[in-house]
Amino acid sequence: MKRRFLSLAGSLLTLVSVARAAEPAEILLWPGDAPGSEGKTGVEQVRVTERGDHVVSGVHRPSITPYLANPGKNSGASVLIMPGGGHSALWMDHEGYNVARALAGHGISAFVLKYRLARETNSTYQIEGHALKDVQRAIRYIRSRAGGWNLDPDRLGVMGFSAGGELASLASLRFDSGDNSVPDPIEHPGSKPAFQALIYPGRSASIIPTRDSPPAFLACAYDDRPDIGEGMAEVYLRFKKVGVRAELHIYSSGGHGFGYRNEQLHPASQWLARFEEWLGDSGFLTRK
Repeated sequence: MKRRFLSLAGSLLTLVSVARAAEPAEILLWPGDAPGSEGKTGVEQVRVTERGDHVVSGVHRPSITPYLANPGKNSGASVLIMPGGGHSALWMDHEGYNVARALAGHGISAFVLKYRLARETNSTYQIEGHALKDVQRAIRYIRSRAGGWNLDPDRLGVMGFSAGGELASLASLRFDSGDNSVPDPIEHPGSKPAFQALIYPGRSASIIPTRDSPPAFLACAYDDRPDIGEGMAEVYLRFKKVGVRAELHIYSSGGHGFGYRNEQLHPASQWLARFEEWLGDSGFLTRK
């Protein structure tokens, strides 16, 4: 009986190893130390919750994990995804990998970003000085390799959850056209997203779009905290006021952090289907 148990345990470990091996490999955004992370040697930490969620902290080498659409379904559109976690951790599954897999299965390539955390204990990082720089670098990196991935660099958008939503909003406000004068070719493409998906974003009061802002998909739950459950209605009206196309979904329940899970727990679980419809209606799924 003991031998049979050991055999079964070994088989399960093999299955886990195969599953992990099948996951796409992370791509570092800088070949060496990221600017502002020089000399930091701390090891990235991963905590697994009782529910099986992977929560990452201690990020010093920002990276993206690519989930590329099947060539037969590839629309050419892509999304950079920023998980949330209050700038002190990253909830990688329901606000990252799960979303990316679902999008890739429907022809939309997705990239999950691990960014540096400004509010982690003893952190020396800043939201705009480092985390936002990671987002901008990731946008440039994806655009610099778009041809090899059969993606349209002009149809790359950003999506963020909670703190990641704050970053997605910042990236959609503070962008540039790139710098062709530097030797690093990754710095040549511009950093403006084609669209933004803000899913219960943090600091909604600071989301002040301009007429140059990319179109926005907005989603949250009625029973989220007031600055989001109520604030997102105001954010929508700000987009409307400056003439930027936006779509808002406020679901009757879901709270904060509903993300995307396989089980359908509440009305907010439908947000990803609505996002894909919005992409199609907005023309982002059509090759030019």
